[in-house]
Amino acid sequence: MIVISGILPISAQDSLLLDSIKTDARDIGSVRSLLIEQNDSLLAEFYFNGREPDLPFNIKSASKSIIGLLVGIAINEGFIPSVDEPISTYFPEYFEQYPDSVKESITIKNLLTMQAGLRSTSSGNYGAWVLSDNWVEFALKQNFEEEIGGRMVYSTGSSHLLSVIITRASGLSTKKFAESYLFRPLGIRVGGWEKDPQGYYMGGNNIALTPQDLLKIGRLLLNDGKEDDRQIIPKDWITDSFRSYTTSRYNPYGYGYQWWNHTVADTRVFFAWGHGGQYIFMIPEYDAVVVITSSVTAESRLRTYKEPIFDLLEKIITSAL
Repeated sequence: MIVISGILPISAQDSLLLDSIKTDARDIGSVRSLLIEQNDSLLAEFYFNGREPDLPFNIKSASKSIIGLLVGIAINEGFIPSVDEPISTYFPEYFEQYPDSVKESITIKNLLTMQAGLRSTSSGNYGAWVLSDNWVEFALKQNFEEEIGGRMVYSTGSSHLLSVIITRASGLSTKKFAESYLFRPLGIRVGGWEKDPQGYYMGGNNIALTPQDLLKIGRLLLNDGKEDDRQIIPKDWITDSFRSYTTSRYNPYGYGYQWWNHTVADTRVFFAWGHGGQYIFMIPEYDAVVVITSSVTAESRLRTYKEPIFDLLEKIITSAL
């Protein structure tokens, strides 16, 4: 019997397989951690380029998926009536100054599924958005480029509006809300979280968590939102989050409530995804979670990391799981 990272006794054949997976992950170049868990057992935990388990990573847009979970908790706790609530409820000062009956009809669900229709504040418009004096106003002032409920317009501004809604609905900062209702019950401590000029925690980007923390979140979702005997996230919310309401025009993935989904090796995979290669993959068919974090490099904007990471995931599914 051989022990990998002091985690689990495995056979010599399995050891060779995990060594091969470790080599493939290292060869991607940008990958800094790879964790594989199945049936509540940690199969492998690899770190590269001097990274340590306790070092938090900026998980970039994988933060959106956490915001999605927090919205579900806020609805379950009675702070928000439902996903059909119009966003005008939470931004009365904006709509008093800039009345717009069409924009006022945008719902929380439209923000969750990236179907608000407003011009994106990601990619080419991201810099102007984060340099603006008021992120909420900048996001709401964007013109429509799609119909509400129509084609997906991926926008970090939509996720940020959700963060502000959580704060205004609950009376707690999004960070304090997350700590009280999600992170603390899982033993997670936030390593960092950016704020906007008005002091609202950023929705959709720049939360820092350790790879082990990401593993805890993935496991919670595979356990139908339960940690021990406590229901932290409603099971129905997880089901709704993993549905496909729309599809990106830039990739073949389905999109739910701030969570992606895709078929890999004939297996349905649900995942959080952040710029540069930050992932929480959940594979219900095999009761498995795979976490990958990566260094953000000059090539990251071209997303050249995507294909090798999904090739690696396919190898993990077909051979290790």
